[in-house]
Amino acid sequence: MALTLYRSALLSGLLAISFTAVHAQVFVVGEKSATADIATDFSPTHVPLADTPLSERGRRELVRNLEAEQGFAHRALPVSPNVVLRANGPLTPGSAEYKKIIYQKGEAAAVGDRVIITAMEIKPDRIILDLNGGPYLKHRFLRHVQINDNPVAQTTDDRASGSRITLLFEGHVPEISAPEVKALLEPVIDFGVKTGEQAYADTLPPILKEAIAAHDVLVGMNHRMVLAALGAPENKLRDQPSGDPNGGRYEEWIYGHVPQTIRFVRFSGDRVVIVEIAALGKPIEIHDKDEMGGYNTPEPTREVAMGDKAPDGTEKGSSPPTLLKPGEAASAAGARNDKVQFPTDTKSGTPTPTSTGQPPPSNLAQMHPL
Repeated sequence: MALTLYRSALLSGLLAISFTAVHAQVFVVGEKSATADIATDFSPTHVPLADTPLSERGRRELVRNLEAEQGFAHRALPVSPNVVLRANGPLTPGSAEYKKIIYQKGEAAAVGDRVIITAMEIKPDRIILDLNGGPYLKHRFLRHVQINDNPVAQTTDDRASGSRITLLFEGHVPEISAPEVKALLEPVIDFGVKTGEQAYADTLPPILKEAIAAHDVLVGMNHRMVLAALGAPENKLRDQPSGDPNGGRYEEWIYGHVPQTIRFVRFSGDRVVIVEIAALGKPIEIHDKDEMGGYNTPEPTREVAMGDKAPDGTEKGSSPPTLLKPGEAASAAGARNDKVQFPTDTKSGTPTPTSTGQPPPSNLAQMHPL
């Protein structure tokens, strides 16, 4: 009996030791296994670039059109400021070093994640773009202020979670537009997200879709079509040439500046009526005939409501309100436009005159006999 108990205790102890050994195993994830799924394939771009350096106007246009732009990551982006993309060239660091940075610093965005350009800086030979806040934690002085040992600002972002990409050019930043910068960043970020104007253009007929894609303005377009084709104008003018306050008015949008081609787009209401194109060394082109190919969006319509004037000049719904049900005939009393009868004035003893010229009844009993 004692031997049986001893064997049972021994077996139980061995099972407990083996069970503890199984659960005490530690699995260590190394750099290779952690970065095995990170793709580092790279294909350089071939975007033609100008030779002239970037002007001040071009710099402002880049800041205006690139800041707060959204796209999707084409590859995993590390929490690091050391990602350098040469224009139409390679990406540094290389494949192995790129994976090592992600393993050590962390991943700011996975493939397909949405990224936002939160800050940008243009230097003589590079454009520096911060994505999702950048790789450095922004300094906020309220983090260092306490009242009675209680922090003023309750912050949980104790570490940076963004990335930085430096677009490096050979020699100097050329005169470049925002779409060209997006094309150069194509191996890293896809900015192919459709804007509202692009989605609207896709719903239009082919003739208008092609004109908007070519950044042309046709006579007959509305404001939204012009915005989809050329964007917001640099200047706007409003005038009333007749001088009559009730006369016709027009609005003119101006695109471009000397020595570039200048476009004057004149609207009457919501329609383009005249397009003037002034190119350097060429006569001014004037387009004042409809170029929509028979297509035109319907004019805004409005139903005539109660009290409004109908096209024939009569008022709609001008009849007085009534408590009768639909189709119910008016009573004889209601047919007569009788006035209210008042009782006799007891103080003077004279009846109150009415509009009908008949004396009113002497008292209420005569008005309502039982």
